[in-house]
Amino acid sequence: MNESSAATLDRDTDIDRVADALSVSTRRGLLRLVRTSERTAGDLAEHFPEISRPAVSQHLRVLSDAGLVAVRPDGRRRLYSARVEALSPVSTFIDEMWRDRLIDLKRAAEARERGDHS
Repeated sequence: MNESSAATLDRDTDIDRVADALSVSTRRGLLRLVRTSERTAGDLAEHFPEISRPAVSQHLRVLSDAGLVAVRPDGRRRLYSARVEALSPVSTFIDEMWRDRLIDLKRAAEARERGDHS
């Protein structure tokens, strides 16, 4: 495997991990809550009364494993904060997909303008 293939595989693995973590609405909600400031697991759990505190901790673990949140010990507490840079591979992938599609649309519009309907 060459260096480029290995980098693509690593990026795809990162995308898979992030996409899996974000596939659950509770995790997206937790990420939104920590995007601007650090919060404790207990504080975060208060926003999700329908699920247990251990379940919130498990969701935070998945987000942490995906690199989407940082965990900082503070005495007996653990403070969680967003790591938006972990979204970069997903953002790049989406940008590439849109760019390719926009190029195709531009070519089709130009061909139509020239009268080439093939």
